[in-house]
Amino acid sequence: MGRLVMKFGGTSVANIERIQNVARHVKREVDAGHEVAVVVSAMSGKTNELVAWCTEASPMHDAREYDAVVASGEQVTSGLLAIALQALGIQARSWQGWQLPIRTSDAHASARIVDIDGSEIVKRFGDRKEVAVIAGFQGINPETGRITTLGRGGSDTSAVAIAAALKADRCDIYTDVDGVYTTDPRVVPKARRLDKVAFEEMLELASQGAKVLQVRSVELGMVYNVPIFVRSSFDKPEDIDPHGTPPGTLICSEEKIMENHVVTGIAFSKDEAQISVRRIEDKPGVAASIFGPLADANINVDMIVQNVSEDGKTTDLTFTVPASDFARAKQTITSAQDKIGYARFDSETDVAKVSVIGSGMRSHAGVAAQAFAALAARNINIRAITTSEIKFSVLIDAAYTELAVRTLHTLYGLDQV
Repeated sequence: MGRLVMKFGGTSVANIERIQNVARHVKREVDAGHEVAVVVSAMSGKTNELVAWCTEASPMHDAREYDAVVASGEQVTSGLLAIALQALGIQARSWQGWQLPIRTSDAHASARIVDIDGSEIVKRFGDRKEVAVIAGFQGINPETGRITTLGRGGSDTSAVAIAAALKADRCDIYTDVDGVYTTDPRVVPKARRLDKVAFEEMLELASQGAKVLQVRSVELGMVYNVPIFVRSSFDKPEDIDPHGTPPGTLICSEEKIMENHVVTGIAFSKDEAQISVRRIEDKPGVAASIFGPLADANINVDMIVQNVSEDGKTTDLTFTVPASDFARAKQTITSAQDKIGYARFDSETDVAKVSVIGSGMRSHAGVAAQAFAALAARNINIRAITTSEIKFSVLIDAAYTELAVRTLHTLYGLDQV
């Protein structure tokens, strides 16, 4: 017998039929003797609808009221799943974030979890054999007493945080894919599912464009050493042996992986914009004059390249920001032109970032050089490069994204054999 947290995303609970399917998945684990907490997202499309209503009511709406509205989607799902479980003879009740409580910061629409009190749920595991059905994506700020939400993908974060609070043996993330792949199978049909991925590698994959898991959920899993199992909710519940290992990918500590591959996967993101600030006086503090205002505007800067002129008097700074933040970044920099003292502002939005990730890079030289040669052979120009201990990324023209991903996937032997 173990303790599990099971998380189901929007496509898994898209309608009553899907919710009843989820209930059968939960019943399978309960019948196997597990103590189970379930975290649910809003039904597919509902959060977008609620967000649109807020915008329609007022484009400049109160963020606190926005959270009160959008959190209702998960409330509906949790209640419906509790009803479906009860119909199967399973003792269950729904919980909203504030009822546990899940305490968060007061950054509405992007709150961070501070702590979770799971004592009542654990007590009910023992006293009532009760399944807890918890609304994901939401919490409460204890100072204001207001409902908060955690941002897009926040139900993943809720699930892993709850698993840590309940000291669960594992957090199962049920989604519309059956695990983490070496890259997007829609781009590379030969992509293969990974049996295990280290937390650090998954963190890089998620932050560089892989959409399977939310970045903060992986961070929490790594900090609290909560194994995360990514699996499909579309497998028939009755066909799965709860004591066996179903298809999926285990995200775990590196020590639990017998052999580290040099390259684990290829991630990519087309949500990039490139900005170049040219002919700035090369003196101390110039970088701070650019990146300080961007940080104050909560704009994340990724790749940074600096070129110094031959005479050493001026410099060019090139960097990338999320495409969604490009307009704000441009306004932030141009409004500070007098303080920065640059001569020209250039930008490009039709770019993509392709990243190669693998913990085996620590002990293998020349991994990046192989990629540069392979991309050059395909006439793919590299605009910028950034590296870390287990990852390197290249910025290229967006038109070459799929060709670059396929080329690198084959280069590092990730194609199915």
